[in-house]
Amino acid sequence: MARVRYGARGAAEIAAARTTSGSLPDIWSTGVVAVWESDPDVVAAVLPPPLKPAPRPLVRATISKVDLPGYPLGAGSFSVAAAHGGVEGWYPLVMPMTHERALTGGREVFGEPKKLGEVTVERDGLVVRASLARHGIAFVEVRGAVSGPLPLPEPERRTDFYFKFLPAVDGSGFDGDPVLVHCERRERVRALERITGDVVLRESMYDPVADLPVRRLIGITLGEKTTDQRGRVVERVDADALLPYVHQRYDDPLQIHDGPPETARGSA
Repeated sequence: MARVRYGARGAAEIAAARTTSGSLPDIWSTGVVAVWESDPDVVAAVLPPPLKPAPRPLVRATISKVDLPGYPLGAGSFSVAAAHGGVEGWYPLVMPMTHERALTGGREVFGEPKKLGEVTVERDGLVVRASLARHGIAFVEVRGAVSGPLPLPEPERRTDFYFKFLPAVDGSGFDGDPVLVHCERRERVRALERITGDVVLRESMYDPVADLPVRRLIGITLGEKTTDQRGRVVERVDADALLPYVHQRYDDPLQIHDGPPETARGSA
C-alpha cells in the first residue's frame, strides 16, 4: 500500500526529526532594535498577573530579516519590560512573522503571540528603514541613518515571558490551566551599528502599540545576530486573572469571550 501521509509516523522518523531540529547550524539575522521609555502606567496596564513592571518602563521593538536558504523570513516583536519573581525580562505583545511555519512552533510550543504580518528591513547606503505591518497599517516604523559602529557585546542571555493556553471549546475561558513560560534566549552578535533616527507608532485597532508612546528614546541599533532559545513552564496561572488579557492574542476580541454560534457547532 502506498504511504498514507496523514497516517502515523514511526518512532524512527520522530526521533530523526527531533535530532535534526536540535542540530541546526547558526542562523544569522539582520535587524533593527529600538528601545525607549514609555508611560509607566500604560506599561503596567498591559502586564497580566503574575508579571510585574520592571524598574524602568521600557519598550523594545525588534524588526529582523533572516536569509534562510530558499525561505527568507521576516520576524518582529514589540515587547515591554517586565519581571517575574527575581527574573527581569520582556513580555511581547505582538510578534509579526511573514510565514506560517514561523508561527506554528512558537505559538503552540512556547505560547508566543505570533501573527502573520509584513516585516521590512531596508538599507540604502547609510539610510535605514524598518517596519512592522498588518492589515495594511505599518504600526511600527523605525527610520534613520547609520552614524557609526558600536563595540560588539558579549554573548547575552535574555528572558521572554509567554502565556500558553487553549481557549475553551464552549467559549467559557480555557481548556485546562494556563501556564507561564520563561523562554531563555542566548544571543551572539557579529556586527553592530548605531542608528540616529526616530520611531513612529501608527494607530491600529488590531495592533494598538500607539498606546505605548516614545517618551524618551534610549537608542536604535542595526546588527547581525544569532539566537537560540529554551523554554520552561515555571507556574500555572490563575485563569480568571489572565482572561481579561487574552484579547491581546487575537484581532477579534470576541473570539475568546463569546461561545461558538449554535449553527456552527459540530461543523468543520
